[in-house]
Amino acid sequence: MTAPVQPALDGTVPAPAVDYHSWVDAVRPAFVAAARSGRRFTTYEVADEHQLPEPPNPRADWGNFTQSLVRDRVIEHVAFERSSRPTGERSAVSVWRGTRAAQAGRIA
Repeated sequence: MTAPVQPALDGTVPAPAVDYHSWVDAVRPAFVAAARSGRRFTTYEVADEHQLPEPPNPRADWGNFTQSLVRDRVIEHVAFERSSRPTGERSAVSVWRGTRAAQAGRIA
């Protein structure tokens, strides 16, 4: 039996908590598709384009996730650019591209 969800003071019901692994399962296909396209992208651009949910711990999970894609040889770092995220204050962010293996569909 699950505990009832307490609404916020404004009456809204908070989104159910999602664990990191479930979040990764939900967002990874969008990044694999971006990698296969061969285009250059930032994490925010893919997340915004596909309206992806925020991770449980945004300050750490986006970085951990992109590094897992690098370790899996799905993406590679190509440059730094200024963030296009509205709250990013134009800070420097990594630009990624799919590896040749990802572009060829050999890695997912």
